[in-house]
Amino acid sequence: MQTRQAHDHADVRIRAAHDDDLQAITDIYNQAVIAGGSTADLVPRTLEQRRQWVDSHRPRDRYPVVVLEDAAGRVVAFGSLSKFHPREAYDGVVELSYYVDEHARHRGYGTAMVAWLLDAARSRGYRIATALIFASNTGSIALMNHFGFERYGFLPQACFDGTRYLDMSYWRLPLQDD
Repeated sequence: MQTRQAHDHADVRIRAAHDDDLQAITDIYNQAVIAGGSTADLVPRTLEQRRQWVDSHRPRDRYPVVVLEDAAGRVVAFGSLSKFHPREAYDGVVELSYYVDEHARHRGYGTAMVAWLLDAARSRGYRIATALIFASNTGSIALMNHFGFERYGFLPQACFDGTRYLDMSYWRLPLQDD
């Protein structure tokens, strides 16, 4: 699909996710579930649940699920473009999400993934990209700021993770010049 330079200057490859990637996608996602602070899921997901999530991105040419391979060919991140809302009038708006393996963070993989997702959203004709991020997730907020997103909403105490309430922040980026 595409090769990009990550922050540490190692070549990475971003490509469509395949069935063989489901275990890596599940493992990376479950790291986020267990750590808390970047997903509202409270219980690790099964391989079948992650398969259903990947399969929900239809049609795939409009709503891709991709993986990022490091220079050694290991899947160290994944991302997607998802429907913002099921009603047709929202079809110009897309939600992006991305997760990076906890052992591969701070190497530019998140930046490469978000850049790919934004390019993909533009090439598919979306008008606006959105992201939903826990307000305490400073890394993802810094990434949104890096790409010029603006925070357009804030929902205090939106999620309870079993021990604490977490605030949600809503981000948007216009993708087309009006």
